[in-house]
Amino acid sequence: METTKFTLSEKEMPTSWYNVQADLPQPLPPLLHPGTHEPTVLPPSLFASELIKQESSTERFIEIPEELQQILHLWRPTPLYRAHRLEKALDTPAKIFYKYEGVSPVGSHKLNTAIVQAYYARQDGIKRLATETGAGQWGSALAMGCSFIGLECKVYMVRVSYNQKPYRRILMETFGATCIPSPSSDTQAGRDILSTDPDSSGSLGMAISEAVEDAMNRDDTYYALGSVLNHVLMHQTLIGLEVKKQIEKTGNYPDILVGCVGGGSNFAGTLLPFIPDKLKGREIQIIAVEPEACPTLTKGPDLYDFGDVAGLTPLMKMFTLGHTFVPPPVHAGGLRYHGMAPIICHLRRLGLIEARAEHQRSIFQSAEQFARAEGIVPAPEPAHAIKVIIDEALKCKESGETKTILLALSGHGHFDLASYDAYLSNKLTDYEYPHEKVEEALAKVPKV
Repeated sequence: METTKFTLSEKEMPTSWYNVQADLPQPLPPLLHPGTHEPTVLPPSLFASELIKQESSTERFIEIPEELQQILHLWRPTPLYRAHRLEKALDTPAKIFYKYEGVSPVGSHKLNTAIVQAYYARQDGIKRLATETGAGQWGSALAMGCSFIGLECKVYMVRVSYNQKPYRRILMETFGATCIPSPSSDTQAGRDILSTDPDSSGSLGMAISEAVEDAMNRDDTYYALGSVLNHVLMHQTLIGLEVKKQIEKTGNYPDILVGCVGGGSNFAGTLLPFIPDKLKGREIQIIAVEPEACPTLTKGPDLYDFGDVAGLTPLMKMFTLGHTFVPPPVHAGGLRYHGMAPIICHLRRLGLIEARAEHQRSIFQSAEQFARAEGIVPAPEPAHAIKVIIDEALKCKESGETKTILLALSGHGHFDLASYDAYLSNKLTDYEYPHEKVEEALAKVPKV
């Protein structure tokens, strides 16, 4: 049987974002000021005024401006697929669906918020955005967003990914952005790191420090973040809102929803619109999947911590490995953040989602199996989720249960073929982050 595609018309694209803060049974713990540890908001000098409002809003639906809707129509609504070929390959009675964000112009879900953040920055009269990127999906998306909205863009890319994925840098530069490896000599934060570790492979926490410092030192610049914060996750809920309409047309409802997590935006964008159903008693198992090399949700304690290495950001209540955590140079470049989105952490705290960690060799094996069945080469990040949906489908084979499994497929792996080459050449090794290294980083977490 062929793969089945479920689409929506432009008129069916949601015209509002869903804000889960309106429905949480317990409110999110507040942001804390990095110096006083008192409740605070996002710094007005760094973020657009509308984004600051959205960050703490409890309004259930927030309307998308018409200009943004028109831009989003370039690639939205995105398709939902029934993975008949994969089901056949696994010989499973499970029904597997995947929501595919790789059809966006930059190949991932990140564009859903990049356009929005650039738009609201322009509304405030800002001329330039500074940001960080791990694997490069977010940097690519913001580069395009700034190009469309008419802003300059500076991207600090984690050095190991900058070296592993040169085509991401080229894509950013094609859209007019400036992309440099982090840590860099362009900021004091970068210079301080290089003075003690000239060969640093970088981390998202380091790159965030550089981008925040860049924005703080210029009146014409805001900072933009591709994940973690509440407003970013809310912009991504277009994914889940579309899925609910699409899967209803199939006559199914997911028993299991699976997505990868680094900061948590694609996973959240898919799952959050299902939370009201779950709170009303609908049974749905929601699984967040992360790398064993960066086991935030599965091994990190639930603490207040900085979002960056230099301690410039507000403190967030999250599962964290410590803001000085430096991950190994594994090939899932977008899943190397030391913390996790506060909303994702809160849902786990409340028992509404669960978390698993997977090794990189097994995730590439699953990605290869998915590509050969479905014809899509997934990015290494969602390959973590693919590993789990295959595991769950095989459980259905053993039990004979006909469960409906939904995969959040955040993007394609066309810029990640060097990682696939390392896997196919048997050069990848599994890495479990040492407990003592986590303890070392956690010792530097502020006492709140």
